[in-house]
Amino acid sequence: MCTVSFLSKGDQFFITSNRDEDVSRSVLYEPVEENINDTKLIYPKDPKAGGTWFAINDNGVVGVLLNGAFEKHIPTGRYAKSRGLILLDIVSASSPSFYLETIDLTHIEPFTLVLFETTKLTEFRWDGDVKHHKELAKNESYIWSSATLYTTKVMEVRKKLFHEFLDSENVINARNIIDFHSNNNEDDENGFVINRKNTLKTLSITQAIVYKDEIGLNHLDLLGDKEYFISMATNQVSNKS
Repeated sequence: MCTVSFLSKGDQFFITSNRDEDVSRSVLYEPVEENINDTKLIYPKDPKAGGTWFAINDNGVVGVLLNGAFEKHIPTGRYAKSRGLILLDIVSASSPSFYLETIDLTHIEPFTLVLFETTKLTEFRWDGDVKHHKELAKNESYIWSSATLYTTKVMEVRKKLFHEFLDSENVINARNIIDFHSNNNEDDENGFVINRKNTLKTLSITQAIVYKDEIGLNHLDLLGDKEYFISMATNQVSNKS
């Protein structure tokens, strides 16, 4: 929810997210498979609110949320609907891009969405007033950091570290991307795995791996020290923990 990267390698795509959360609100999330709007989704589910920050579907769509848009905002308190439930609406839509164009986000807290739809990659930001769509090249690599937790200066440092990682690896694969996202660079405040005075921590790392005919979700629960993997291919699902 707070750090997201996108990498491509031929016909494989990797979208990875670190979820930073207040430990007082931490709950154990496990990936679930559900049918929503006649679409099969896999996502780590919030057992309290029912939403998520990361979801994939059997059409090869991946949607990942980050808190905030361009800058840190002051929450107003009450919102019409949680962003985690809106993400499920988007990823379960027959056309997520069209749904984004038409959805009414009035009274929804600002967020950034990274949306991958097989043939295109979109960065979508809702600043509380205006929708901002930006189509990105799917053969490039990108990293995002939540505007609510990281300053512009810190974001630039993280981008630099990301590109150093890309330059240093001869082979990019799912595991070494996870390893990169697991590094705090000896900085508990702004590393990729944070621990801010034992109140705000990185609780999990979630990764989508998109192949030509298969999509998988890898979820590392750092709080519970568990790992899950679920994949969808021709409606066949396997998992391990």
